[in-house]
Amino acid sequence: MAEQTTRIKRPTIKDIARESGYSKTAVSFAFNDPSRISEKACNQILETAERLGYIPDPMARNFSLRRHLSIGFLLPQEIRYSLQNPYAQQVLLGIGGVCEKYGYTLTLIPPLNESVTEAVRNAAVDGLITMGMQVGMDIVSVMKTRLIPYVTLDGTPDEDMPSVNINDELASYELMKTVLESGHRNICIISLGQDIFAEKATKLSLPQRRMEGFRKALREVGISLEDVPVLVSEPTLADGKLRGKEILAFSELPTCVVSMSDIVAIGCIVSWNEEGLSVPNDISIAGFDNIDEATCVIPHLTTVDQPAQEKGRLAAEALFNMINKETLQSVHIQIPYTLIKRDSVKDLTSVQP
Repeated sequence: MAEQTTRIKRPTIKDIARESGYSKTAVSFAFNDPSRISEKACNQILETAERLGYIPDPMARNFSLRRHLSIGFLLPQEIRYSLQNPYAQQVLLGIGGVCEKYGYTLTLIPPLNESVTEAVRNAAVDGLITMGMQVGMDIVSVMKTRLIPYVTLDGTPDEDMPSVNINDELASYELMKTVLESGHRNICIISLGQDIFAEKATKLSLPQRRMEGFRKALREVGISLEDVPVLVSEPTLADGKLRGKEILAFSELPTCVVSMSDIVAIGCIVSWNEEGLSVPNDISIAGFDNIDEATCVIPHLTTVDQPAQEKGRLAAEALFNMINKETLQSVHIQIPYTLIKRDSVKDLTSVQP
């Protein structure tokens, strides 16, 4: 005798309507818009649904609401780079907290088939937060066509694009000036790699803005940026260690390295310690971001504090204002930064000849 298998039928809205005595429309309102029916009816419908073991189909519910109930965070780099960067992790924490507040999920959107535009076309989200985006790029026109609200972090401020930034050029200028005022002239810079948006950029990208700040400070003491060695690194510990080893291979060791990323600077320190060098006695270094690890490494890192979690929170709040058709208090939010002087940069002006 053939073995028979019994399928358990999944309860539907029709079943809940029949068992509760209310219409299918009322059942739909109980799950999607409870304010349109009485509290008594809503409670009775939900109790019936629980008794039957009914769980709403998310896709059907979202179709009814005409929302996906999800916010997208568009990663400018491959996941393996983006999620190894503590700065990006802090931004995600800020965004995620706001999503929880509004009952939304957070969707990470990496480039799809190496195309960020294709990723945006296919993203099932109600709004997007990006890093480093500028107006005039293909993805902006896609978002406008789809009528998706968007906010950029660390992008170029423009009246057509809500953004959250610090003044990166000024912050970088002050960081380099601090290094120079400490007597350093033999300097190496570690820049950030260009993100996936850079090819379509019409204005200075984040690394370029920071480089302009460095250029201005160096010019004031008669040093041309073109005469300063510049390495490029992804913002990961592993890449930082590799750049540290590259610097050790220089014919003349710089007295100070200025990195656009704390995690890269920390990677350098780790690689130098492995080779027996002492920071800052043998070589100094400064970073950018003030991630938590900046005070865990020895010596503590001189850096620029930019509150990444607050950046993410403000961007998400602005995005939800747009989704809910509320007026933005400001199209552009520029938050303050703080230059933090710690022990990783040696003061050469106090060293006796």
